[in-house]
Amino acid sequence: MTVTERPAGRPRAADMLVTAGRRLVHSSSLRRVGGATVLGVVVWRLGVHQSLRAVGAIDARALVAALVLTALTTVCCAWRWRLVATAIGAEVRLGAAVAACYRSQFLNTATPGGVLGDVHRGVQHGRRTGDAGRGLRSVVWERTAGQVVQAVLAVVVLSVLPSPVRSDLPWVWAAALVVLAGLGLARRRHRPGGRRQVGLRSAWLVEVRRGVLAARTWPLVALASALAIAGHVLTFLVAARTAGVTASVSQLVPLAFVVLLAMGVPANLAGWGPREGVAAWAFGAAGLGAGTGLSTAVVYGVLVLVAGLPGAAVLVVAQVRARRGHADRPATTTVAPPAVTSLTTGVARG
Repeated sequence: MTVTERPAGRPRAADMLVTAGRRLVHSSSLRRVGGATVLGVVVWRLGVHQSLRAVGAIDARALVAALVLTALTTVCCAWRWRLVATAIGAEVRLGAAVAACYRSQFLNTATPGGVLGDVHRGVQHGRRTGDAGRGLRSVVWERTAGQVVQAVLAVVVLSVLPSPVRSDLPWVWAAALVVLAGLGLARRRHRPGGRRQVGLRSAWLVEVRRGVLAARTWPLVALASALAIAGHVLTFLVAARTAGVTASVSQLVPLAFVVLLAMGVPANLAGWGPREGVAAWAFGAAGLGAGTGLSTAVVYGVLVLVAGLPGAAVLVVAQVRARRGHADRPATTTVAPPAVTSLTTGVARG
């Protein structure tokens, strides 16, 4: 019989993180209903014939382009994660980061909610580093940094190029200034030599300020994020051309950013839902046709799913190695907490 031994001071934190991940997954039921509702309404109003024709137009060139662009964006995301993780003391090797990001992307596109892969990546990294909290936070800060850079680039692009949301941008700029002012106050409140703040939240803010926002870290994080976002935009352009859209690049790039922002909403069915709804609205408002927007989003979803299949291979290889190592491990060897093991096993099966 296998004996489970837990290092002192670590198991409770690990179990709490896994429990939080499970609650995050289980609490996504309402969000899944929302995503399914959006997708159902869009399909009901626009039909599926045009989208099916667009999917049928996917050829080898489109698939190869999606695979290459996804590989480049995955490397950039892994580089960003390595930078953030190193800055907060949870270093990860670039090769391991690339494999983990591929696995994470596959799980995000193959499971409801779009966040399960990131939870899994954070928990696994926490197990490897021996610090479950810091491992999970490295993923949280990395993903947050990417979303912030994407939002900034989106505001800039939508301000320069014509788009359906251009008239609303003054409100967006005002909100951005409020956020920046809040960050400035947070930096002053936690400046070195100032009054010591007590509590977990304060410790996390200090971790972000001294790690992620350090002068030697944030410019490279911003660069890696910008390159990854450029890859996503180019993949969207490939999807649009595959779907038969003949609009100029200057017309499509703003629409791509609008759709990418919608994809950040964790109310979807394996990535489907808000993306299609917003694409249909944006293309319709731009005079390109709502059906064309739906077709482009559907083709984009198919290309991303196919390009993420290497992540499935990474997941399978990891599970095979884990089972082989477990079979070779003596009965008295320390094993992972059952909660972590059950989560990773469930993720692989799901």
